[in-house]
Amino acid sequence: MKQDINRYEILAKVTPLIENTAMRFNLIPIEIEFVKENHRWFLRIFLYSHERNITIDDCENVTRSLNDFLDDIIPVKYSLEVSSPGLERKFKSDKEFLIFKGRRISLKLKQPLEGETEKIFKGEILDWDDREGLTFLRFEDARELIIPKNNIQSAKLYID
Repeated sequence: MKQDINRYEILAKVTPLIENTAMRFNLIPIEIEFVKENHRWFLRIFLYSHERNITIDDCENVTRSLNDFLDDIIPVKYSLEVSSPGLERKFKSDKEFLIFKGRRISLKLKQPLEGETEKIFKGEILDWDDREGLTFLRFEDARELIIPKNNIQSAKLYID
């Protein structure tokens, strides 16, 4: 018998539980996804901390704290994957500009800035505003730029 699964409904139920659990360990879940791949369900949680790098112990602590509760909420067999976002994570939401404030990123624009030809820059996130967009320190000329939200094609963490 095929079971209909509403992944958005499941995400709505598990997200507060995951956020509260991560908070207990002073961690931030920057992405939570519930996806089906090759006929198998996966719940993936990507954790971040402003104070330190994510360790295997962090992932294990969150996994152990969630296991029993998630099984009561998720009505199908699934695999739980808890990890760090990775060194050069591609941003998937605007909130990541706030979470990663002060970090180095590689930024790709839809259109070059006025008077310029380049669309790809490396720099540091200085601030984010949902209306104004990104305040960005470009490394190449140490200029502070304001990039409108609607001109950002993609961004990812950048490591020297």
